[in-house]
Amino acid sequence: MSSSGPCRPGAAPDDEEPLMTAIEVTGARTPEAAGVITGARERIDALDDRIIGLIQERVAVSAVIQEARIASGGRRVNLSREMDVLGHYREALGKPGTALAMTLLELCRGKI
Repeated sequence: MSSSGPCRPGAAPDDEEPLMTAIEVTGARTPEAAGVITGARERIDALDDRIIGLIQERVAVSAVIQEARIASGGRRVNLSREMDVLGHYREALGKPGTALAMTLLELCRGKI
């Protein structure tokens, strides 16, 4: 009896071709390494889900700030604050941190 969900590596319903093994999926050369890689990838997937949630939260908080600033007669974007954010990410992550911060700022405020 086959299920409608995805199969584990190496398992397949009787009427289908077998799926790739864990070693094939991970590119590892041993089952032990494949196990380590599979576990680490699961952790990365969980971290990515948390990061996405935090980004969504940041976007919502940024919208509150922008609304308050506009309602008070200010501009939607505060460039000096954005420079602080860029510097913070650059100091923590190096040059790629600047690119990451630019992407986050664009997600939060849109293109300027």
